[in-house]
Amino acid sequence: MNIHTYEKIWLIGALALIVGFIATVTYGAAGAGVAMVDETGGTIDANAVTDDEDFGEPRVEQVGENEYDVYVIAQQFIFRPDTIVVPANSTVTFHITSIDVIHGFQVVGTNVNTMVVPGQVAEITVEFDEPKEYGILCNEYCGSGHHDMEGKLNVVPEDEYEGESE
Repeated sequence: MNIHTYEKIWLIGALALIVGFIATVTYGAAGAGVAMVDETGGTIDANAVTDDEDFGEPRVEQVGENEYDVYVIAQQFIFRPDTIVVPANSTVTFHITSIDVIHGFQVVGTNVNTMVVPGQVAEITVEFDEPKEYGILCNEYCGSGHHDMEGKLNVVPEDEYEGESE
């Protein structure tokens, strides 16, 4: 069987593209160090979130030197707390759950972005090095007031941090 030279070039090019695509997907899934959100956050009774030890009072809690846990409840159409304050040069782990419907939790300008499902606790850890104000948005349609569902994350200089969220 005789294959024309141009056909060989197109076959080799197509195979190279397929191998390149597979390599790109493999690198993106395993090699880039991107961790997917998993079930390490556990589950929670969505009807009793306010009775839970961790979520009864949504807050920022210092758990180590420059390490903080933030407990957030998403509900139609607010985040509690609606303003989160953490110091710069800190590692923050967000623990987020919902009490009513599926919400999104996105800290704009960072890689913090997860779906918040009733009965599950999403955990995301991120480092904040510089003082800055970030917006928090719900990026999953959650009802008629979805467009108003927002919050704030204030990363303040370490010497100005007082350990409070509103």
